[in-house]
Amino acid sequence: MDLEHARTVAVEAAEAAGALLREGARGALGVRGKGGAGDVVTDLDLASEKLLLERILTAFPSHAVIAEESGLAGAAGGEWTWLVDPLDGTNNVAIGLPAYVVGVALCRGGRPLLGVVHDPVSGQTWSAVRGRGAVASSGLRLAPPYAPSPHGPLLAWTQGYGLARDDVTVRRLKTALDLNARRVLQLWAPLLAWAMLARGDIDGIVGYRAGVVDLPAGALLAQEAGIEIRALDGGPYEECVVGPDEQRSFVAAHPRAIPGLLAFIR
Repeated sequence: MDLEHARTVAVEAAEAAGALLREGARGALGVRGKGGAGDVVTDLDLASEKLLLERILTAFPSHAVIAEESGLAGAAGGEWTWLVDPLDGTNNVAIGLPAYVVGVALCRGGRPLLGVVHDPVSGQTWSAVRGRGAVASSGLRLAPPYAPSPHGPLLAWTQGYGLARDDVTVRRLKTALDLNARRVLQLWAPLLAWAMLARGDIDGIVGYRAGVVDLPAGALLAQEAGIEIRALDGGPYEECVVGPDEQRSFVAAHPRAIPGLLAFIR
């Protein structure tokens, strides 16, 4: 498997989907409810997903694809599986907030080996191949510095859909973050947060029971930029994806910032 070729296919597909989203976001959106937790889906999600599936399966017909909206496509049970989030930030688009991205990851035996995140608003794309670092579309290598602030870290928070509003763990975690962080961002677009962390724009991410379809692309991007990811108890982070309904809880930050972040969320 030529991972550089796969990166090229993924980047071109994500950027084509991004162009579709950018143009479509200027017009009327077909918005409807999704699930019972207040989430939404738009016609743009479906159009972007269709484009990504066609591009990926045309290039790799023997691979499987797990997509955010349509689930499993392609050849199930094989060694290679793509994870596709055609529009991460649907709720933002639905209210006219220009904060959304496209995410694509490729896993071998469940282990992410390739991650691509494209921002249609800025026109930037970031990608990573395991063991080869993370780069921007300009060719700049991502390597965020350790730059602690005396006022506390700037963090992003993400959680899975369907969690009860009165979930005790969510309330405790958010309280800990509010008390210790300089700012806590809730972007409704976790892949955008991962890109910001990989660039060094924010200091860390805390996630609670986050879905795995859009997680590997951003997590691999951050890891290849030098970010460390741990479970909430400080143990190893399980990065392998077995199925689309899995969830992950984690902290992610520069390795030197991880001990302090773990200390105050405990």
